[in-house]
Amino acid sequence: MSKKPKKLGKKAKDFTSQIFKILAKEPSKSFNYKQIAAQLELTDTKSRNEIIRDLKLLKSQDKIHETDRGKYQMVSKAEYYEGYIDMTSRKTGYFVCDDLEDDVFVPFINLNHALDGDKVKAYIYNRRSSRRPEAEVLEILERAKEEFVGVIDVQKNFAFVTTANTKMYTDIFIPKNKIGDAEHGDVVLVKMEDWPKKADSPFGSVIKVLGKPGEHNTEIHAILAEYGLPYDFPIEVEAYANKIDTSITEEEIKKRRDMRDVLTFTIDPKDAKDFDDALSFQVLENGNYEIGVHIADVSHYLQEGTILDDEAYKRATSVYLVDRVVPMLPEVLSNFACSLRPHEEKYTFSAVFQLNNKAEVLDAWFGRTVIYSDQRFAYEEAQSIIETKSDVIPAEISLTGSEYSVPKPIVDATLKMDELAKILRRKRMAAGAISFDKVEVKFNLNENAEPIGVYFKQSKDANHLIEEFMLLANRKVAEFIGKQKKTFIYRIHDEPNEDKLINLQTVISKFGYSINFKSKKDISNSLNNLLKEVQGKKEQNLVDTLTIRSMSKAAYSTENIGHYGLAFDYYSHFTSPIRRYPDVMAHRLLQHYLDGGKSVSEEDYEEKCVHSSQMENLAANAERDSIKYMQVKYMQDHKDQEFLGVISGVTEWGIYVEIIENKCEGMCRIREIKDDYYVFDEKQYALVGEVSKNIIQLGDEVYVKVKNADLVKKQLDFWFLRKKED
Repeated sequence: MSKKPKKLGKKAKDFTSQIFKILAKEPSKSFNYKQIAAQLELTDTKSRNEIIRDLKLLKSQDKIHETDRGKYQMVSKAEYYEGYIDMTSRKTGYFVCDDLEDDVFVPFINLNHALDGDKVKAYIYNRRSSRRPEAEVLEILERAKEEFVGVIDVQKNFAFVTTANTKMYTDIFIPKNKIGDAEHGDVVLVKMEDWPKKADSPFGSVIKVLGKPGEHNTEIHAILAEYGLPYDFPIEVEAYANKIDTSITEEEIKKRRDMRDVLTFTIDPKDAKDFDDALSFQVLENGNYEIGVHIADVSHYLQEGTILDDEAYKRATSVYLVDRVVPMLPEVLSNFACSLRPHEEKYTFSAVFQLNNKAEVLDAWFGRTVIYSDQRFAYEEAQSIIETKSDVIPAEISLTGSEYSVPKPIVDATLKMDELAKILRRKRMAAGAISFDKVEVKFNLNENAEPIGVYFKQSKDANHLIEEFMLLANRKVAEFIGKQKKTFIYRIHDEPNEDKLINLQTVISKFGYSINFKSKKDISNSLNNLLKEVQGKKEQNLVDTLTIRSMSKAAYSTENIGHYGLAFDYYSHFTSPIRRYPDVMAHRLLQHYLDGGKSVSEEDYEEKCVHSSQMENLAANAERDSIKYMQVKYMQDHKDQEFLGVISGVTEWGIYVEIIENKCEGMCRIREIKDDYYVFDEKQYALVGEVSKNIIQLGDEVYVKVKNADLVKKQLDFWFLRKKED
């Protein structure tokens, strides 16, 4: 059946919000029903009667008061706030405001066209009564987004676009002349242009046709478009980048510390194309060790005020999807000029440390350098050296595919740095750092980017070696500037919210674990013990994920509050400027202060911090969506297979099950569990059978089969087969 455009008639329920807006604009002035009707351009008797009725209703709710007979004014103690809308999947939302202790419920009729993430002005009522407070949106101050991805339903004279986002409660009406080249069933990117007061749906136009639903490139481009992320560079930006002089000149070398003769190498993932950090190592005459952390000098090429810099700032980060990287910088810089490739001279920005055998930092130097990388290692190759103490790299893990020998000085350097890194890591943990070595889900892809296998990536000693020296550089750079009390970009991480930790405690107690709340240090220690205890167990991924969610979100800020998760008083991002714009800004600021420059505007840089944090969030969401998409795609080909999973969530509508062997998560609906009639028990995080009293609860192992794999919604539905017998 074709979908008809919705009738645009005025409804009585709309008048309360319109009355609110009129009275709120002039809170000291009184209005009668005729003045309100005139402002709403209503002349018919029925509408006027509805206004009179709504005025009386609002008065009975103490939202407005009658100043004179038939004249109304906003209640002087009425509470207006600015905040954001957080939608649920049930067409209701919550009003989130820093000035309020709790989020406030917003019924659907009070949203008044506000969408998820919108900045709004809202009115709170019933705050002092026994009823729960509610909010009404009075004004939309700023839309969170105006572009949406969805599937287009083309009719004769119009079209509708429906999104897969469960928080988007309306479709978008597209007039015939704004459909463009889109065909019925296409995945499209649309721009919301207007939402007339009398319309149930916003009006929009098709900006771009992304392709047919379920096709690989369509879905990947849809993920990027959903978050407003690009997948190619503007022609003029590419052209500008290609004209940059990337040669290494004697004139520039003379301005830098020349470290080309110092033993230097990189350790990166085997499929990496951009190498933005290298380590150098030498033993000093006093028996101490000089370790250089050399970072690609992106700011040498990325000059402020250029279209290239504007584009990099706009993106703020590279986006790592399952089958591709959407880089922050064009390839000529990210993969070539700035990449610290083996056997090439490169410009770098370095932090050079002198350490003793106890891994104590005795001296630190920061500045621009030029280096020459003697060797490129994959993590697996460096790990082989650490584990075997041998200079022979086996063919099966070698980047070249053939067995080869590593020069002795590089082997010795790797082993000594591993030793020092382990001491640095122990010190961090003793200071209260939390060890998040979460298992990463990775896919083996064929030539068509189809997932043919799933594997898990876990950090080992070689990863920790790199991590510890990058953390050292980030910490010492932040400390160097922070102690001068000058404006800088910090990477901050607040202490966890106690309510979230209590919720975590409730869940993990089902598996026999607990958190010690006595002190900040006890909390850190018990979280570390928890993460260690669950390693290799069926509930590991669930507990790891819930523990991370209980933490505050790390962000960029000019206000330094330290980094809780790393247990650092000072911390910044300095070591990845190829893929993170805040690191570029850190380089520029560090050089500015090394040159004797005055402290820069905190306000300007705070704005840049907020933008960088927002873009990082969008990129992380896109990355998660690409993993979900690949998991669904992988499971499409395993519909006849029986899987063992662990129950990762229990709700009133069903259970979420995470398959143990591949970490894919899907839902079993409560009505489809056939052996009994089950009821949700919130306290137990369980479903309880009414007849059998059988309990299906969080952490139980169950067998499932794929019922449905929806690539567009990135959702899996499972058939519940049975519980695993103990």
